[in-house]
Amino acid sequence: MADRYVLNLNQQSNGDYEVHKAGCYYFPKSNYDELGNHYGCSSAVAEAKRKHPYKQINGCKTCAEACHTS
Repeated sequence: MADRYVLNLNQQSNGDYEVHKAGCYYFPKSNYDELGNHYGCSSAVAEAKRKHPYKQINGCKTCAEACHTS
């Protein structure tokens, strides 16, 4: 089953914008961009990078650990 992912549009202190999966403790309550349903964080991060090519995109360490790089 695919999960809902969003991009938090609030920049982290290290410059990253994080991708979160629905149900994550850090899921943003506002100021986010819908990325749709994905079967994993890789395609969600790819979609975020496609939609926001000038942002530094990263996966959340809590809910998208496989895509967390910094």
